[in-house]
Amino acid sequence: MRTPSYLHRLSLALNARDGELRPALCGFLLFLCLFTGYFMLRPIRESMGIAAGVENLQWLFTATFVAMLVAVPLFAWLSARVPRLRLIDWVYGFFGFNLLMFVEVFQFQPDSIWLARVFYVWISVYNLFVVSVAWSLMADVFDSEQAKRLFAFIAAGASIGGLLGPALSALFIESIGASGLMLLAALLLGVTLVLKRALMKWRETGGAGRPGAAPTQSPRQPLQGNPLSGLTAVFQSPYLLGIAGFVVLLATVSTFLYFEQARLVAELYPDRASQVRIFGTIDIIVQAGALLSQLFITGRIAPKLGIRALLAIVPLLMCIGFVGLALAPGFALLATLMIVRRIGEYAFVRPGREMLFAPLDAESKYKAKNFIDTVVYRAGDAMSGWAKSLLDMLGQGAGMAAMVGACCALLWGYLGWQLGRQADYAASRELRLAAISARA
Repeated sequence: MRTPSYLHRLSLALNARDGELRPALCGFLLFLCLFTGYFMLRPIRESMGIAAGVENLQWLFTATFVAMLVAVPLFAWLSARVPRLRLIDWVYGFFGFNLLMFVEVFQFQPDSIWLARVFYVWISVYNLFVVSVAWSLMADVFDSEQAKRLFAFIAAGASIGGLLGPALSALFIESIGASGLMLLAALLLGVTLVLKRALMKWRETGGAGRPGAAPTQSPRQPLQGNPLSGLTAVFQSPYLLGIAGFVVLLATVSTFLYFEQARLVAELYPDRASQVRIFGTIDIIVQAGALLSQLFITGRIAPKLGIRALLAIVPLLMCIGFVGLALAPGFALLATLMIVRRIGEYAFVRPGREMLFAPLDAESKYKAKNFIDTVVYRAGDAMSGWAKSLLDMLGQGAGMAAMVGACCALLWGYLGWQLGRQADYAASRELRLAAISARA
């Protein structure tokens, strides 16, 4: 049956080959739903973080890290008992149930400081977990060569969700309140499970599990290992350790910017409604910029210049930006740097970081990746949060923090370049093995 011309043109625009358009669209829609739900709640999280006290943010980051230390072994335990076909159903079902519980609690105690702190920590865990597992799914469904061509478009779904989420939050916060937004987010989380099933079904015929592809573990079997196998896998692999270091440096740069943003927004916008609006406006700008980059730039850089380019561009820009911030500190420059950092992360760093896992085994794609995306990331948040607080206590001000950030960004870029080189080599090797297998 001949493909309609408009679908053929769409496939060409997305760098999709025969049979790849539908799964690419499913991945796109999955991230659209996931990020629409999260970004409806993100402005609420930010305002609750400020309500709990800007001077207490490092404690919230530390509490999030401790929560991750509990959640990750439970995820590893579950993944060793549930087939990969059903793993995301359990994870998303659990978080969806949590959202419904918050809907009820916020009806009775909408202004509780302790509830604000609990929600801030919970949604920080929720965000990393659901996104990490979703990218694990993509690395499981698509092989390395498909990932280079399609991950940018799939990530564009996250950017559109990031545009819709803040807009819906700003539009409905007055009419349905925080509880109503949480209910909508839970419903969208349910939609992602339908899309997940379609992707795993296609995996066997056109994705990483198709005949002639590099050998992979069956998704109908649970993952091997114990609750600590993600941690041990990271420490036994220099490559995974490098990714962990990359994530720590990413978190450090992000946290330094985040703390300064929270401090200045608290000073300039004292009421919660204004804070939600300013955070929502920044989110809209970020997602619009990320979307344009994902649709027109990322998918063409990765096949031509490799993953190393995706992972090194943003850190170098951040290094330059931090130097500028040290010389001329102010909210306008800080907000610009935050926007550039987040656009770059969504459009280049995140897709490139996920491509690093595509050539690896299933246990690395789920357990080791989840450990890095959650525990390691939040450990970086917590450590850098306390480091930033220490610099503030010593009276060094934004200038010293900016110079420390510049050094971290430079090291971040170097590590990203080296990891990208290894991933590019592994992807080319996987292609050669698949070609040999197909001829045999």
